[in-house]
Amino acid sequence: MSELNNNALILAVVGVGTLLAILFAVRSLSQYDLKGKTVLVTGGSRGLGLVMARELVRQGARLAICARDEAELERARADLVSDGADVLAIPCDVTDREQVNQMVQAVRDRFGEINVVINNAGAIVVGPMELMNPEDYEAAMKIHFWAPLYTTLAVLPEMRQRREGRIVNISSIGGKISVPHLLPYSASKFALTGFSEGLRAELAPYGIAVTTICPGLMRTGSPYNASFKGQHRAEFTWFSLSDSLPIISMSAERAARRIIKACKRGEAEVVLSITAQLAVKFHDLFPGLTANILGFVNKFLPEPGGIGTQTAKGKDSTSELSPSRLTILSDRAAQQNNQFTSVGSGVTED
Repeated sequence: MSELNNNALILAVVGVGTLLAILFAVRSLSQYDLKGKTVLVTGGSRGLGLVMARELVRQGARLAICARDEAELERARADLVSDGADVLAIPCDVTDREQVNQMVQAVRDRFGEINVVINNAGAIVVGPMELMNPEDYEAAMKIHFWAPLYTTLAVLPEMRQRREGRIVNISSIGGKISVPHLLPYSASKFALTGFSEGLRAELAPYGIAVTTICPGLMRTGSPYNASFKGQHRAEFTWFSLSDSLPIISMSAERAARRIIKACKRGEAEVVLSITAQLAVKFHDLFPGLTANILGFVNKFLPEPGGIGTQTAKGKDSTSELSPSRLTILSDRAAQQNNQFTSVGSGVTED
């Protein structure tokens, strides 16, 4: 009997080893060289999009970036071409399907086929649920779901025909765990996560790898361009402080490297930062307890009031605590990643 058990154990070990070897071989075969490939990054003019663009340039990709703000785009393009990179910057509102189609055609006209699309464009509105209106949810769905869908549909025919390509969708930890005061954002990121996962399954037979990225807190400087409702200064303070903590937040540069690595490998999903990974696993095991904990956290977040349903940008919502020494890492990232033109630019006081 013991001999049978030993044989079964040996077979199990051999089977697991064989499976791991096959997975390793498949992953090795799926490595994707970005040198000379055309990569389109939406929302590539600032923050994580710009940091990813820099990494792509370093890897020899031909790069196209798009965003709505032309001046911001030009600053990003000048940043990227400083090392002799081949970069096309196109003004585009990715929530407008016609503009997306025109933008994609402009990229084809310049570079030919599009090999990789990184759907990164995003926006965030922070505040209590009582102050969110249907328009906030509609706007979030437009930028986080419809925009990636439009871009994907625009590039899919050529990718299918070539039976080759990469699509990377930048979702969020908010697309795995719904967080108080971020309901429109979380709802729309959940939609993107679901779309991206299903898309991967459907496009696999065509040789197209779809990767879902769910970052946790990152130091990109984004709070300055986020929108805040209600007690906007208090909302901006907790949001920017969380975004700046070195233990629970991740540098944009490290995040960008990991995202590009996942793209090259054709990985299915990546949750960025150990803290975010632990949070997702805890939520998956204990969804009710997670909701209860978040409900307790919600008691300490700002109550409705202030400017009510109006919105103010983070750069117009500064306080004694933010910016301060406590937010120095995020503030430094904002300056480096084109979140505003100079130190203190756009920041006003009542």
